[in-house]
Amino acid sequence: MTLASSALPAADAKPNILLIVADDLGWADVGYHGGKFRTPVIDGLVKTGVELDRHYVQPVCTPTRTALLSGRWTSRFGPHALQPSNLRVFPRGTMTLASALKEAGYSTHLSGKWHLGSREEWGPNHYGFDQSYGSFSGAVDPWTHGYRKGEYEKTWHRNGQRIDEEGNATELVTAQAVKWIESAKGPWLVYVPFQAVHIPVDTPPEYKKLYEGARFSDDPKKNESLQRFGAFVTQMDTKVGDLVAALERTGQRKNTLIVFTSDNGGLHSGGNAYVSQVPPTPALSSNLPLRGQKAQLYDGGIRVCAFANWPGTLQPRKVSAFMHAADWMPTLTKLAGWQPKETPKFDGRDVWPVISGKTDTLDPRPIYIPLGGGQVVLHDGWKLIARGAKSELFHVAVDIAEEKDLAETEPDRVKAMRSMLDDLRKDDLTKLPDDLKGIKG
Repeated sequence: MTLASSALPAADAKPNILLIVADDLGWADVGYHGGKFRTPVIDGLVKTGVELDRHYVQPVCTPTRTALLSGRWTSRFGPHALQPSNLRVFPRGTMTLASALKEAGYSTHLSGKWHLGSREEWGPNHYGFDQSYGSFSGAVDPWTHGYRKGEYEKTWHRNGQRIDEEGNATELVTAQAVKWIESAKGPWLVYVPFQAVHIPVDTPPEYKKLYEGARFSDDPKKNESLQRFGAFVTQMDTKVGDLVAALERTGQRKNTLIVFTSDNGGLHSGGNAYVSQVPPTPALSSNLPLRGQKAQLYDGGIRVCAFANWPGTLQPRKVSAFMHAADWMPTLTKLAGWQPKETPKFDGRDVWPVISGKTDTLDPRPIYIPLGGGQVVLHDGWKLIARGAKSELFHVAVDIAEEKDLAETEPDRVKAMRSMLDDLRKDDLTKLPDDLKGIKG
């Protein structure tokens, strides 16, 4: 059933955009997927918003952020963009979501994890963000804000200037985002890429108290790990609530589109390679009933929790159309009324018609998810995983757990999807840009 056209915003409307990205949040870590951790805020936003049931991303962090902010498949930027990287991903002058929205009259702000270049000259202020705060590098210790030993250990910054601060990273990132919501000139983009719930896993005591006595595993070490991880999930959920409360307090709730996604699926267990005193976590996320986890091409690594919420504009519903993180730039820039000087070379597409309810379906198109060791092509409910000459084929529209590999019984479909993959790979940049050669990533 197609919803009424009143679900669409007025042609001249320029909504504020609150874009939230969780880090390593698993499919089954949230309450609305039957998870064992407390996520009342996210559950409520899904219930009153549009659940994006088939939202795909890249299997690891840097690649998803690349696609999200560029509207391009990750591999268009070089082999270093197919993995977690400290090297600069975007060539100078790349049009990003932030720079496009600036051209459309938005103020633009980032609070959290950048992970698209860990030097100041590669930071968010050079790619369209008026203000930025957090870490240039990947996930950091929640207390020291340190990354891994080496050149990029200390990248906590404000507007590119490195700073030392006390306090919990998730609390600090949220507090900064709240200040911008309260004071930023509208229309605005506030992009909040949390470090939560990536390892190292720790929270202030009040969140841990919520899980005291909880029994998740008979193994004491795994049980403690899951208690701590549950506290982290709930802290992140609570901070999403702080952002929503700031919108309500300032009277901006009805003029703000909230978009939420994770950068990839959850990790089942993890050590701690960071500059940190936080203990390792032998048990973490669950992506069930999806197969696999972070850094894998099965759906547990690339199909994530996602929703859009905009009171009075988006009617509550579940959308099962296949979409990808690369779709957000063409979708949000069109919604914001951006008038590009030349036709953008997007790989993603505008998915607002299905999110808003103007239509129930989208025309089938291939979604391309490259990783260093293989590639995925999604098309019309089917999924090809290619690793060299080897192919796996799943009808993921019905086989959610990817239990039945149909590559041998569907050779013509494999051939057709391999041909799609060949076409998709033609625009890939396969060599590291010359100015990055010799730089440690």
